[in-house]
Amino acid sequence: MADMGYIFDFNTARAFDQWIQSPKIQRIVTLENRLMLQMLNPSRGKTLLEVGCGSGVGLLPFIEKGVLVTGMDPSPYMLDIARARVGQRADLHRGAGEDLPFEDNSFHYVCINTTLEFVENPHAVLAEACRVAKHKVYVGILNHYALGGHRRRIRRLFKEKPSAPLNHFGVGDIKRILHQLLGTVPVYARHTCHFPVPWTGVTRWMEQYPLMQLCPFGAYAGIIALLIPRFKTTPISLEYRSNTAAGVVPG
Repeated sequence: MADMGYIFDFNTARAFDQWIQSPKIQRIVTLENRLMLQMLNPSRGKTLLEVGCGSGVGLLPFIEKGVLVTGMDPSPYMLDIARARVGQRADLHRGAGEDLPFEDNSFHYVCINTTLEFVENPHAVLAEACRVAKHKVYVGILNHYALGGHRRRIRRLFKEKPSAPLNHFGVGDIKRILHQLLGTVPVYARHTCHFPVPWTGVTRWMEQYPLMQLCPFGAYAGIIALLIPRFKTTPISLEYRSNTAAGVVPG
């Protein structure tokens, strides 16, 4: 198995699941999931892979939309929690994002949501995601340039400093990697979580406003790449015998 960077152990996996179910964090997750679904706009019956599915919380919005979901995570403890959460409604695998055990173009959509922060080689994970996706690749990050420093919330999970450093990204970082991998395909971004919680009805409405989502200082950023089909061709050598008799000029 390729190195996936920081892998959640038993205690951290349980702490993460308890933390993400708290009312305050659930309000944040609601905003993030809303933006993710809005940008991906998945169709019922299509296939989706979530790389770094963790405890399965991010799989639920797609399951509810009728998407055929596959999840992968390197932590067996996270996968145990995910299985308890989603049951038989998702196909779950243990593995690293740097080496996905799937054929090219296996899924209509690939989602990498707040996972690159933990991996050893973000470029390799994105390359694998682009390889196995047909239509869209979605990347959700904790925005390095957020005014509120919202990305720090994950660090509070760890009683000890993780053995692998956590990565920090801005939208431009992810766009550059995607364009290196895919060429000049359409890549665009939106932001949410601009306001601290607890949120009111006014801020809830503002988070959904398209112009607000273009503000680059939201704590969470969603980036999507629309894939353009490319075909490889291999020249084939064919033997050809002329029927024209030697020395005879046709015409």
